[in-house]
Amino acid sequence: MAALEQTPIRIGLLGAGTVGSQTARLLVENGRELGSRIGRPLELTGISCLHPDRVSDPWIDRSLLTTDSEAVCKRSDIVVELIGGLEPARSLVLTAIKSGASVVTANKALLAKFGPELYRAAEDRGVDIYFEAAVAGAIPIVRPLRESLVGDQISSILGIVNGTTNYILDQMTTQGLGFDQALGQAQEKGYAEADPTGDIEGEDAANKAAIMATLAFHTELGIDDVTVEGISSITADDIAVATAEGKVIKLLAVARQDADGVSARVYPALIDKDHPLASVHGSFNAVFVQTQAAGDLMFYGRGAGGAPTASAVVGDIVTEARHIAQGTTGPSISPYKSLPLAPLSKARAAFAVRFVICDRPGILAAIAQKFADFGISINGVNQDLTPTPHDPGYSGELQQLRIVTHQCDEQTLRKTVQAVYELDGVPEGRASIIRVMED
Repeated sequence: MAALEQTPIRIGLLGAGTVGSQTARLLVENGRELGSRIGRPLELTGISCLHPDRVSDPWIDRSLLTTDSEAVCKRSDIVVELIGGLEPARSLVLTAIKSGASVVTANKALLAKFGPELYRAAEDRGVDIYFEAAVAGAIPIVRPLRESLVGDQISSILGIVNGTTNYILDQMTTQGLGFDQALGQAQEKGYAEADPTGDIEGEDAANKAAIMATLAFHTELGIDDVTVEGISSITADDIAVATAEGKVIKLLAVARQDADGVSARVYPALIDKDHPLASVHGSFNAVFVQTQAAGDLMFYGRGAGGAPTASAVVGDIVTEARHIAQGTTGPSISPYKSLPLAPLSKARAAFAVRFVICDRPGILAAIAQKFADFGISINGVNQDLTPTPHDPGYSGELQQLRIVTHQCDEQTLRKTVQAVYELDGVPEGRASIIRVMED
């Protein structure tokens, strides 16, 4: 029995980038302590990457480096997938599962696209798949949704789950920077990639929204089911108006379950400065969960970075290693419900709409009439905003007009905005449309 307890649990690592490197460091430097917590030692038996010759981290044994990812998958008890993307990640994870290895991954795109397939494959083979680091970095949100709150009914999740966009919006709010300036600063600090499209257009947050919705509502919901709007259209004027009204703009990942079905959406929203999510600054993340019995819960912390994300990865490794040491498996992920997707036409919210208009008699009444024609009730109007520069085609003054609606559906609102642009006195352009979070 004693000899069996000393049999190492073999760890295969796919990827030696920022997170992979830090994961290897934690396993090497804390190996003795982790082994004591598990009851059996951990042994890092292989690290696959595209360019082993470029790996120079002093804590990585170079004899472990290889380009043969399949071999690493087939000789490990736990395979840690940190290469990202859809392929070859999907094929390698399936290879690991078929070989009898459990999987730990931080790959949100993989899970948002192929999660149910991978969950079923793991359950069928009698192994586990863990992915705490796939959503919000070091913040423990996956395990609460998967285990801690499994006895409750979750009604909604509102999350700031992308550090890049939160940093950009926060710098625009607190430092008065324009969007391009704030993005450049984020890139300089390493918070944004050279190509930031996936972050600023909301794609990264959408992957995480799909994962959280699947776990929270026990139904299959993939990336193609998430409606997405990013922050690239947010301007300094939007920020200034929000600040004047005691609000902030945040990019939210929102998942809900109601009588119409389930939904997952990503969009920028105006949040009252007293809401807990309004105080999330810089590149930090936070997830606000509303439940029937436990009430409101908030999870906060660093949502990205090599060491914080590696902390979540190693936590999953230890959890799974304990299962292996005890000859058990963890709870499976079974999306046993087939809940319908709530139609977009049923999604209602209050909106703040900002136009640039020619300051002439009757224009405000004409715009208000368009809103009335489409059945949208106006909650407030503000024309006392900083004038925009003169339009070369108009000799008078251009003004900003901001209309806040009562709750309405977005499709009707956008038809209304299009109708407003047909009015004489509303120069052709693109209105700013931002949801107002009321709960």
